[in-house]
Amino acid sequence: MNMADQFHLDRLDGLRGELRRDEPLARYLTWRSGGRARQLYRPADLDDLSVFLARLPADEPLLFIGLGSNLLVRDGGFAGTVVLTHAAGRHPERVDGGLYAEAGVASPKVARFAARHDLAGAEFLAGVPGTVGGALAMNAGCYGAETWDIVERVLTIDRGGVQRERAAAEFEIGYRHCALKAGTRLGASEWFAAAWFRLAPGDGAAARARIKDLLARRVATQPLALPNAGSVFRNPPNDHAARLIESCGLKGLARGGARVSEKHANFIVNPKGAGRAADIEWLIETVRATVRERTGIDLVAEVRIVGDPA
Repeated sequence: MNMADQFHLDRLDGLRGELRRDEPLARYLTWRSGGRARQLYRPADLDDLSVFLARLPADEPLLFIGLGSNLLVRDGGFAGTVVLTHAAGRHPERVDGGLYAEAGVASPKVARFAARHDLAGAEFLAGVPGTVGGALAMNAGCYGAETWDIVERVLTIDRGGVQRERAAAEFEIGYRHCALKAGTRLGASEWFAAAWFRLAPGDGAAARARIKDLLARRVATQPLALPNAGSVFRNPPNDHAARLIESCGLKGLARGGARVSEKHANFIVNPKGAGRAADIEWLIETVRATVRERTGIDLVAEVRIVGDPA
């Protein structure tokens, strides 16, 4: 990727965020691996992001990153602009009937905020390792609950920087799936900017206890001490990806420093960031091919893979 031949945003007047050129992305991704972005922008807030997007060419490749989970950027990098939403995410706010949170806010922070304000129904978000924007985009969930179960409406932002409110009814929602029923394409020309969550009055102490229990279960069953990107594959109907992967003897399968976790087979860990993105992608494809060959089940990856090979 020849950075010098690509588009750079040079008109920074009126912008309040931070623009970086040729930025290594491994530091922003939970796998601690991946290539560089031609440029990366940390918006000061949503209004600043609107101004920034309005200045980008319509054909500029664009990638939004929150906490960097469920994402793999190939070693050749991303030949476009990365927007780091977590840097701009404000604290959640209490609103009538629930709470409001911007896309860059970490999902566990929403769970804790709701519990402190005696609101029930958001506890499961403590187990979602990403931001509100990512949780909305993939209808993230755990322990029997999903993000869109509690969404009342959302705020989106498009390539031109236009912000608009959309009702939950405008979206097609499924297991680890979210799409607009009509109009622009999520993740390509429109992105989540914030959400209003509908939550019931509850017992804050009980909610905090449930969060504590949920986090203890995660620590006991998932390899959280090592760099990972969360669950790699969706669970197939009436089964679990981890069970299928383990049944094929793939726990511990390694390449270049990355490996399938011995603690939870649906996680790929990358201790000390030693594995390259190509090693992780090889593991993903090898696990998928092996499970398909031995069980007849074609696992679907939750992880999004973007960028150019080295």
